[in-house]
Amino acid sequence: MKSSKASIGALHPILFFVGVYVVALFFSIFICSTVFYSINGPANEASTKEYKAEQLTGGSYQSSSVAVH
Repeated sequence: MKSSKASIGALHPILFFVGVYVVALFFSIFICSTVFYSINGPANEASTKEYKAEQLTGGSYQSSSVAVH
């Protein structure tokens, strides 16, 4: 009859590859979310908000006046 340690030893390769899969899955989610948020991050939202605020206030104008005497 096999002991419980021998049964766990037989599962060692399977447990190892399950662990490798879980770690790879974690890092792939982390890397993909980092790339996604770097492309569609808050920096783009800030520039969009500034653009909308500029539209509401009428934009920025340079005005120069010439005095006529």
